[in-house]
Amino acid sequence: MDQVIIALDFSTFDEVKTFLSKFDEPLFVKVGMELFYQEGIQIIEYIKDLNHKIFLDLKLHDIPNTVERAMRGLRNIGVDMTNVHAAGGSEMMKAARRGLGEDRVLIAVTQLTSTSEEQMHKEQLINASLNESVINYARITYKSGLDGVVCSPLEVEAIKKEISNNVLCVTPGVRPTGSSVGDQKRITTPGQARKNGSDYIVVGRPITQAEDPVDAYHRIVEEWEASHV
Repeated sequence: MDQVIIALDFSTFDEVKTFLSKFDEPLFVKVGMELFYQEGIQIIEYIKDLNHKIFLDLKLHDIPNTVERAMRGLRNIGVDMTNVHAAGGSEMMKAARRGLGEDRVLIAVTQLTSTSEEQMHKEQLINASLNESVINYARITYKSGLDGVVCSPLEVEAIKKEISNNVLCVTPGVRPTGSSVGDQKRITTPGQARKNGSDYIVVGRPITQAEDPVDAYHRIVEEWEASHV
């Protein structure tokens, strides 16, 4: 069920091996900065050899030429989905698209789900509402030729209404009912995320730290599928 992406919130190769060995089905997994920077390309090759799909979450943000070249490298190692920061601007995002190619999913981060509106106002000096900022970034992203955005599930409905139903929305900040919120501020359950229009959800600790990760994963998938409208 590749619309539920498991965030591999681990530090080492061995932890990843132990976790993935529990599953006997193809998965869609997210490899983030911590894991990739410590284990490098070998972790991507290992996961691909197991026939899992990979969302490499590096949030690139640099000058256009650098990002384009970096994306060519990510394409060569076989990632299925990756991302940039929309704050890098349209020229950077267009360069990222050229580097990655049209046949891989490329999305942009709008505002991190750990960012509050107060933080955005005080630290980024953006005077719009959080929702307006997210929609603005999403509009620039879509016009730049990317597939969609990473955003809170609470923002999906507005993004699709204001821009296009074709904007792919990948949403972290998803927690099953009763689980810990952690450092996320803008969250929903898997079922509500789907009702809001999320195309993919990203779930980490409720699966990776569960006593039975396989059961936890399937419960989330069941909630996601039961909420199909």
